[in-house]
Amino acid sequence: MRRLLFIALTLLSTLLPGLAHAWWQAEWAYRKPVTIDGGPQAGAIGSDAGRVPVLVRLHTGNFKFEGVSETGADLRFVAGDDKTVLNHQIEQFDPLLGIALIWVDVPNVSAGTPQKLWMYYGNPKAPASGNGQRSFDPDYTLVYHFAEGAVPPRDTTAYGNNGQTAAVPVEGTVIGKGAQLGNGALMLPATPSLAVTAGGTLTFSAWIKPDSLGARQAIYARRDGAGELVVGIDQGVPFVQVNGQRSTPGQPVQAGQWAHLAVKAEGDSVALYVGGRPAVSLAAKLPALNTAAALGADAPAAAPAAPGAAPAAGFAPFTGAIDEVRLSKVARPDALLLADAVSQGAESRLAAFGPDEQQAGKSHFGFILAAMPLDAWIVVGLLGLMMALSWAIMIGKGRNFGATSRANATFIEHFREAAGAPLDRLATNNTVPQEVRADSSLWRLYEVAIEEMRRRHDRGYDLNAVSASTIGAIRAAMDGVMVRETERMSKRMNWLSTTIEGAPYVGLFGTVIGIMLVFVVAAMAGAVDINSVAPGMAAALLCTAAGLGVAIPALFGYNWLASRSDAIGADMAVFVDEFVTRLAEEQGEGRSLPVAVQARRA
Repeated sequence: MRRLLFIALTLLSTLLPGLAHAWWQAEWAYRKPVTIDGGPQAGAIGSDAGRVPVLVRLHTGNFKFEGVSETGADLRFVAGDDKTVLNHQIEQFDPLLGIALIWVDVPNVSAGTPQKLWMYYGNPKAPASGNGQRSFDPDYTLVYHFAEGAVPPRDTTAYGNNGQTAAVPVEGTVIGKGAQLGNGALMLPATPSLAVTAGGTLTFSAWIKPDSLGARQAIYARRDGAGELVVGIDQGVPFVQVNGQRSTPGQPVQAGQWAHLAVKAEGDSVALYVGGRPAVSLAAKLPALNTAAALGADAPAAAPAAPGAAPAAGFAPFTGAIDEVRLSKVARPDALLLADAVSQGAESRLAAFGPDEQQAGKSHFGFILAAMPLDAWIVVGLLGLMMALSWAIMIGKGRNFGATSRANATFIEHFREAAGAPLDRLATNNTVPQEVRADSSLWRLYEVAIEEMRRRHDRGYDLNAVSASTIGAIRAAMDGVMVRETERMSKRMNWLSTTIEGAPYVGLFGTVIGIMLVFVVAAMAGAVDINSVAPGMAAALLCTAAGLGVAIPALFGYNWLASRSDAIGADMAVFVDEFVTRLAEEQGEGRSLPVAVQARRA
């Protein structure tokens, strides 16, 4: 049994290291590691940014575009645990040009330990992923990629705040396509999701490239009665203006170069960020804004000026390109704005790519094993121990019962061949082989009976006229040995019955815990598609299958061993009756003597 346990532990130890190279699902032939690193030597975002839509920029320098679908429908992004499917949104995917722009919803971008993601591809039967709108968290109320061309820009969030006027497309922007501004305002809708309360929170961000550095150019403007919010540049210096109060000059931008601008309003402060870093701050509260906003030009006032009041000074249109416009109803963390600036530029330092890997024909069962959490492995390990012990018992008992049956068959042949001779003949002439004596339970019954007869002979009893009481005593001694032999055969059989009854419950316990964890993790991650929950469900159900796999062989083995034990017990009972009958016939007081013996006595 120790040898079997050692083998089982050895197999388990060889299996566990392989889990580090687990494969998410068998249908995907390739995967590519993507490392998100916000540490000082990479993204250098300073602090944890939390949930971030990270831009994964693929090109021929880091991806071969071989084996992937022409539309990128088979792309899947999985967390480092090789179980959690991450939301993603494809902005552009062109294998012929060798470029792809994909937004991946990373739950937590840390400035500390780098985290690895897996990009899986190479499944021609995979449907397009339907979780694109969830790639941006619900606090994003508007996201324009400008990837549609000469049509109103489409909001890629679930709010559907699409543009009200067509954009003029421009190629070769900082992230794929963009929009050219300067020929009129690009109007945004006035929807409840874009409304701003007085003193509320807001985050606006965009990439801009001014063609020329003019005066008072409006990039984002929104007016509601006397309320005003304008983000623009003045002679190349970005500014934010709230209700006529403008921020002080800060870090300038250059004509013909892309720059990331962001404005964050929170409480009594409105801050302006250039390149993801704080530039200037304005002590002001946002007014209530419920009207339509404008990109690239000043927004019209929602109501005319009061009689006799001077009209508000307008702003000049912004002439240049714009890309990746975002609005949030919350004040985003500084680390997130910095992560956007460093990850969306042409030379992103936040995401690093490793070599592509091809799966080596892993079976479906292997993928289920790879999806098993720690609690499932604990249950499976316990079931494995139960299986090893039950199989050790079954194998040991089977070999023992087989040797006993063979030895009993050999002994009974010798015993019956000695019929008519004294009963102790087999014990005195050593005709029974030593291996038969060691294994035969009938020999042990025979031996104790002969020993009882010798003991009585040494006390002076006449063994030629054995009384009924003596025969009963000898039979009782043989019965005692038979009981001990039965107990020996039944030893550890209770473990098999425990395994039969307990293993399915242990497996079911693991399944229940596993399913609970699957639903909890899915709820926390906000992902309820089949790809996110199916591996965990399969791994949880494997616990029940493992429990049945342990109990069913134990049940068959128990029944087989019980039948063998009953057969050996029946052989012993028959032998006791046969021995006692011969003893009564040949040496009992009431036996019938042969005629020649009676004549001699007469």
